[in-house]
Amino acid sequence: MSRQFFGTDGVRGRVGEPPMTVDFALKLASAAARVLAPRGGTVLIGKDTRLSGYMFESALEAGFVAAGVDVRLIGPLPTPGIAYMTRFLRCNFGVVISASHNLYEDNGIKFFDGEGGKLSDALEMEIEREIGNGTVTRSSRELGRALRVDKQRTEYQRFCASTLGAGTTLEGLKIVLDCANGAAYKVGPRLFADLGAELIPVGSAPNGRNINDGCGSTAPELLQLTVPGVRADIGIALDGDGDRLVMIDHLGRIVDGDQLIYIIARARQEAGTLTGPVVGTQMSNLGLELALAERGIPFRRAQVGDRYVLALLKETGGIIGGETSGHILCLDRTTTGDALVAALQVIEVMRRTGRSLAELAAAVSRFPQVLLNVRVAERFDPATVPAVNAAVAKAEQGLGREGRVVLRASGTEPVIRVMVEGREEAVTRAHAENIAAAVKAAVAEDATEVK
Repeated sequence: MSRQFFGTDGVRGRVGEPPMTVDFALKLASAAARVLAPRGGTVLIGKDTRLSGYMFESALEAGFVAAGVDVRLIGPLPTPGIAYMTRFLRCNFGVVISASHNLYEDNGIKFFDGEGGKLSDALEMEIEREIGNGTVTRSSRELGRALRVDKQRTEYQRFCASTLGAGTTLEGLKIVLDCANGAAYKVGPRLFADLGAELIPVGSAPNGRNINDGCGSTAPELLQLTVPGVRADIGIALDGDGDRLVMIDHLGRIVDGDQLIYIIARARQEAGTLTGPVVGTQMSNLGLELALAERGIPFRRAQVGDRYVLALLKETGGIIGGETSGHILCLDRTTTGDALVAALQVIEVMRRTGRSLAELAAAVSRFPQVLLNVRVAERFDPATVPAVNAAVAKAEQGLGREGRVVLRASGTEPVIRVMVEGREEAVTRAHAENIAAAVKAAVAEDATEVK
């Protein structure tokens, strides 16, 4: 059975269009309650700062309470914070209302199990089957209760701080922190300031509509100018729901997820605590793989999506992995990708070694990587189109062993992603544009046939 609603990271879409409607949220809550807490229980609901979050919070609350599940409402908190607090508060499962790095017009709903882990594909499929059975309203005696637990958000801050090595402080460190006007706008600044850093916050004034808008990990240009401009040691850019991390060195250069993964993995290796392979994805830069190989650290690639990185880490006994975009998993510290925790791990390496972020990141020589997105009306498998396959074959032949081509349908947006990696940027870009043109032609041909 193919997925109808769940993508690589929950249910996501444009607010007001199926499936991101109040009616669907009610059905989803009722279905999830029947699958994840059939005999009653407790669910934690958190969100980011989107205006529509209030609407979906109310709809989910109503659906869960009607199905006999108690609700705990914690308000804006990073996605990994919801994962942690679900476990801390001993809830049966947790729900996050967020569209991550997307702009405010979109929103999404994703789930964690009682241990703070993402749901299995099998559980998501079971919830999808239940959605078709509509909503349930128990008798008055069997209804759930709703309670706000906003004040307990400080527990997540305490947890993040605890992931630093004993005796490590941030005193004397000047940090510019960009919270993307998102879920970490309160806990992020408080965390770094309380640890002793001299903090300059940006992207920390959400108004319901400015989340990820020209700020955060997907738009770090302002941070690149600000860090050297104020002579800060580093910049930290989060995305709207606080699970992606991009850092900026003192020269204003981006240090992406691949480089950060290497810094953390190498530190674990030197400490003798690294186990299993480091896990990346099909999109991870070849430079990361080569840098790890030089250190004798095995590397594996999973499907795109931190849920698949997590699954492969668990399968292989690994503890460090993630994506170029900044989803970084440190399973020796927490259960899911956490930007704040990952940033603290990198800072700890800087403090312990006395080396700058620029020096630590220099060990990874990144191959030129061109990523082009082709927007489509409906997702399809580009590998089924002969002309696209021919363009891919031509690129692979031209790149040889020092390049890669990855072609896939996005799990979170209606786009086909074309990624080409090689030694020479001009050649790499030419191959990427040729493949993208073939995909666009296929989309146009399909639209003509529909007419």
